Amino acid sequence: MTLTRLLLPVVLAILAGCAGTPRQSATTSPPNNKQQYVAQDTSRTVDLTNPPADAWDRIRRGFAIPNLNTDLSREWTDYYAAHPEAVQRMAERAGKYLYFIVDEVNRRGLPTELALLPFVESAYNPTALSRSKAAGLWQFVPTTGQYFNLKQDWWRDERRDPIASTYAALDYLEKLFEMQGDWYLALASYNWGEGSIQRAMARNEAASLPTDYLSLNLPEETRNYVPKLQAIKNLIANPGKYAIALPHVENSPYFAMVRKDRDIDLEIAAQLAEMPLEEFKALNPSFNRPLIRGEHQPTLLLPTNRVATFNANLLAYKGDLTSWKVYQPRRGESYASIAKRFGVTEAALRGANGVSRRSKSASGVALLVPTSSQPGVQLASLEAPAGAIAPPSRATNRRSARLNVRTHKVRPGDTLSSLARRYGTSVNALRALNNLKGSNLKVGAQLRVPGTGTRG
Repeated sequence: MTLTRLLLPVVLAILAGCAGTPRQSATTSPPNNKQQYVAQDTSRTVDLTNPPADAWDRIRRGFAIPNLNTDLSREWTDYYAAHPEAVQRMAERAGKYLYFIVDEVNRRGLPTELALLPFVESAYNPTALSRSKAAGLWQFVPTTGQYFNLKQDWWRDERRDPIASTYAALDYLEKLFEMQGDWYLALASYNWGEGSIQRAMARNEAASLPTDYLSLNLPEETRNYVPKLQAIKNLIANPGKYAIALPHVENSPYFAMVRKDRDIDLEIAAQLAEMPLEEFKALNPSFNRPLIRGEHQPTLLLPTNRVATFNANLLAYKGDLTSWKVYQPRRGESYASIAKRFGVTEAALRGANGVSRRSKSASGVALLVPTSSQPGVQLASLEAPAGAIAPPSRATNRRSARLNVRTHKVRPGDTLSSLARRYGTSVNALRALNNLKGSNLKVGAQLRVPGTGTRG
């Protein structure tokens, strides 16, 4: 990184407090004919003598892009301030990813405003998909994602991967800034494409017009793009002024990475971490299928306080980690014959692979074939201390028999603790096996318990 690159954020921060030359936008007509690159009176004093109170405070300390004081930025600031619930939802979603993104932005010496860009791009939703097929927090279209080596296949789409897409987005933004030498133009290029911005600049130059961001004739979306980011910046800079209640986001990692080299179901991975499936998917949204392939050497993201639980449960786990088989069909092989070969219904096979009834023969793409066992049902074989997980309460009697589960009639004096010791399981496993929320047992009730252990 050159000395100029290292000093630029500091220079921009100084310039942010100085009024620039007024520029008339080619697409807006503000009152008094004034739009300026100046600092808006929305920031608050940042105490740099103390460590950041949270991730938001850390972001404020790294602001380095000159404030854009235009009618559009004020309109978008008012708009977001008038919808505090929407801002709150976006900020809560951001909490999972914010520390990682800010940390990477800081590591590269970039302005921390860039950590707010997913608010504009995707509302910080990692599964967001636009009409132009842009996906993920940073909204990469397929071709740009491929250029930055984001894998997109039947199994996964790394445009939705929080880590891979953040690296790619910041690589792209750095490239655009080096090309344009101006963050407004770099951001506009991120939205519209660098070629489009360069052509717009060339048209202005040919007409002897200024080529700065505010002087370009931009499409509506791009014209609003930087003002939206400025509006989010205004709210984050001084949430109290706009009656915005930002959720607390620790200035410490929310998630940690766990490398896997074995096939594992998404559902089982979530159960091993003892976290809701939807929360697990929010951290691991790049996987397209219910099965995570070990041959891809995937990195699972888990909340930092779930990693030890995941590893302990995985060590104690005795069942299969997946309820799927991967089959590579011969081209032209019918779905009916494949279903018959594996003893499943054709409807189940088609449903698992998103194949319509109009398709009669396989295309040669790998297929997921459901096995007779279902995700999670083998978890009764965990031999772990309290806190271990158990199968879903919806498991059928047929599955219970396969797991060697029997019933126990509750007697006076029985407790979950005593029954857990008797049957070689855990209290939490008994609760889950019987869909119990508390510890009270009714004398005479029939409890489902593991088929092994002391009989009495």
